[in-house]
Amino acid sequence: MIKKSKKIWMDGKFVDWAQANVHILTHTLHYGLGVFEGIRCYKTRKGSAIFRLKEHVDRLFSSCHIMQIKPEYTPKEITKAIIDSVRVNGLEECYIRPLIYIGYGVMGIYPKSNPIRVAIAVWPWGAYLGEDGIKKGIRLKTSSFTRHHVNVSMTKSKTCGQYVNSILAKKEAISVGYDEALLLDTQGYVSEGSGENIFIVRNGAIKTPPLNSILEGITRNSIIEMAQKLKIPVKEMSFTRDELYAADETFLTGTAAEITPVREVDGRIISKGKPGPVTKKLQDLFFKIVKGEDKTYNSWLTYT
Repeated sequence: MIKKSKKIWMDGKFVDWAQANVHILTHTLHYGLGVFEGIRCYKTRKGSAIFRLKEHVDRLFSSCHIMQIKPEYTPKEITKAIIDSVRVNGLEECYIRPLIYIGYGVMGIYPKSNPIRVAIAVWPWGAYLGEDGIKKGIRLKTSSFTRHHVNVSMTKSKTCGQYVNSILAKKEAISVGYDEALLLDTQGYVSEGSGENIFIVRNGAIKTPPLNSILEGITRNSIIEMAQKLKIPVKEMSFTRDELYAADETFLTGTAAEITPVREVDGRIISKGKPGPVTKKLQDLFFKIVKGEDKTYNSWLTYT
């Protein structure tokens, strides 16, 4: 269950958590056209710090542009509202969910002049795939559901309705005893998890799928930059399930998942069945960065 916080920002003002409601005929609720972001705020010695806030707000507005949604607020105003939301709720660490959606008005597929609404909620949220998952790794199952094709959905937009595909994939994986789903692209290559990007390590080098059919993850981009500074080779290229099975290491990345090792895929143990040295090296650096312990990456943190 979500741990409730005090206030939610809705269309320019804070309302009590329990009063943050929408009309049952809200357009996005019926048809799924809305965009959102997932952002984390971490506790540091200097206070609370939001990880890569600018990049998340930029992607939120990029999603709006792709989906032809025009919010009344500017990126600067949304950035301030996100920071204010953390402050007002008095949270040292939290997950942040901005949502831009089409409100109540006409019904039917075409929303015409329905108002564009904006909400920002923050709440405490631990490791998405569990603390044990972070430390020991998770079990991954290839889904029977395929990642969206680029001519079916706008894969670079973080769109509400597109996550039905992810929900179906994850429900399927959980139902047969796995922790998370792996989706392939329409050509059969490894794409991403239900809500995470994926990396493999082979012979000391990292591979991750190209941007063809995946969401361009902000944590993914961070990992690529971190690996390059650590002199670990990184290639953005397609790879198959059997190459994944034969990997030395595998891990997932995302705002919610952070860096989660994968110890098993489709009943096949990955290498020794535990987080490998490259994964642990990146994990250690990542958590130092988000806690403000590595000054090299201070520009990635926005202190509240």
